[in-house]
Amino acid sequence: MVWRPRLLRRFRALVRSDPTGVGAGFVALLLSSGGDLLAGLTLGAITGTLEQLPGLLVLVPAAIGMRGNIFGALGSRLGTAIHAGTFRLSRRRDTLVGQNLAAALALSLGISLVLAVLAKTVSVGFGLADTISIGDFVVISVVGGMLSSAVVLVITLAVAALSVRRGWDLDNVAAPIVTAAGDMVTLPGLFLATYLVGFRFVTPAVAVLCAVAGVVALLLSLRSGLPILRRIARESVPILVIAGAIDVIAGLTIEKRFDSFLVYPALLVLVPPFLEDSGALGSILSARVATKLHLGTLEPSRSPLRAVGEDVLLIYLYALPVFLFLGLSADVVAAVADLRSPGALEMIAVSLLAGALATTFAVLIGYYGAVAAERLGLDPDNHGIPIVTSTLDLLGALSLILAIVALGLT
Repeated sequence: MVWRPRLLRRFRALVRSDPTGVGAGFVALLLSSGGDLLAGLTLGAITGTLEQLPGLLVLVPAAIGMRGNIFGALGSRLGTAIHAGTFRLSRRRDTLVGQNLAAALALSLGISLVLAVLAKTVSVGFGLADTISIGDFVVISVVGGMLSSAVVLVITLAVAALSVRRGWDLDNVAAPIVTAAGDMVTLPGLFLATYLVGFRFVTPAVAVLCAVAGVVALLLSLRSGLPILRRIARESVPILVIAGAIDVIAGLTIEKRFDSFLVYPALLVLVPPFLEDSGALGSILSARVATKLHLGTLEPSRSPLRAVGEDVLLIYLYALPVFLFLGLSADVVAAVADLRSPGALEMIAVSLLAGALATTFAVLIGYYGAVAAERLGLDPDNHGIPIVTSTLDLLGALSLILAIVALGLT
């Protein structure tokens, strides 16, 4: 076990070489956890809407996750550009940043349409009774998704510009902040979009417009004459569709256990920030691995501890206080909102137990996902974060449910 002191020396060297970046990543995770509690509170507060629109909960993790997948990947690509010295803010669409922004918006529109179809298909396929119509799914997914995407796009650019100005490592701060922003604005966006459903003529008309816009956006991006935009679209669409399918299954998992969360609505408050933090931890590792692969400073190994040991230790260092804070703060927020809770100690125990399991999944998927993309000749910036966040939505939901069951809170 000679590698242990060597690994600790590498970790200390990492912290000493970039204390600001490491600290910024930790602060970003805590801020994102706090922000995601608002999303959790929103979810806990709209249980009536979820009951009135059967199947909507199946869409929620996918819609939330897709914002993190698309804009987290955008942040990862911008982080690589900053490290490579090619990052320049510009209004021109043919620049590196311009093509990245165009790709993010086109993917947001097109994949939102795909998610609506997946949510309806999975709901019917797994026997959910009396779900909302495909038109309702399309309107809620596309309109709500684009409302939130516009906000998250601005936040992503602001974080990138601020990182350049302050000397932060964007790989450490982009994923937590961007995914938290996606969580906070996506749920309100979906909720607002629900006001467009249920109208005899308006809802079908809006659904048709959304469907046409989504198909056109995907086709134009896939056949674009701009090489970076075209490559991002062609590499991202397959993995985003797969990620969306995994997220929909995660939503189905929660929908099937919805009654358990109704016993203690405070546990529902825990869902969005827990899934976001799990995905953010894996995304940080994935983004760091992707940057090292691009710069040629990492030689992939079968053992993540040997290849990126100090980065793995950093993820676990982040995880412990984040999930401790999450369990405590979720109980406080639930108490303020007058939502029934099993108790502060039980909330902390659920968060820590599920967090330990989810963080281990995040480390393995974050490392091997980026390395697998690189070995397949794909850009790990385009594939690493979507793989991590979507898989962690499913595994995080399962971890949370397992912890709830293990602690007898059902």
